[in-house]
Amino acid sequence: MKRTILIYIFLLQLFACAGVALVPASAETIMSEVQRTKGTHAVLLNVWATSCAPCVAEFPAIVELGENNSKLHVLFVSTDFPEYEKRVKQFLQQNGVAGKSFIKSQKDQAFINGLHPDWSGALPFTILFAKNSGDVVDYWEGEQPEIRFKTAIERAINL
Repeated sequence: MKRTILIYIFLLQLFACAGVALVPASAETIMSEVQRTKGTHAVLLNVWATSCAPCVAEFPAIVELGENNSKLHVLFVSTDFPEYEKRVKQFLQQNGVAGKSFIKSQKDQAFINGLHPDWSGALPFTILFAKNSGDVVDYWEGEQPEIRFKTAIERAINL
C-alpha cells in the first residue's frame, strides 16, 4: 500500500509539470526565440527566479497580460539553479504557464550582457520587443506597476 501511494505521488508530480517544457538556454538561444516572432507578435521577456519576492509578486499579472493579448508573446526565463528545475516547473504550472519557458544555462555575466548591455543583473528584469522591427521598445529592472507593462506593450505592438 505504501509503495502504491509513493508511485501515485510520483505520477501526480510528473503529470503536474507535463504541460511545461523548461528549456536550458543561453542569451543567444533566447534572443533567437525573440527574433522568431518578429512581424507577428510583440515580445515581453521576463527574467525571474523563484527565490525573488518581487518576481513572484508580479508574475501572475504578467501571465494575465499575455493571456489577454493575442498580439503579445510572453517568454519567461528562470535564473534558478539547474537543481531547482522541478520547483521552477511547479511554479510555472501553478501560475497557469504552459508550453515552453527557459532556464538560464550560461554563466551570469555572459547571460546578462547577452540579453541587454544595460542590465545590471537585478531581478526581475523585463524587456519589450517591437512587433514589426523586433527592436527593444522598453526595459526595466525590479517590480513595476501594471500600467508600466501595459504602456510598453501597447508601444511594442504598434512598432
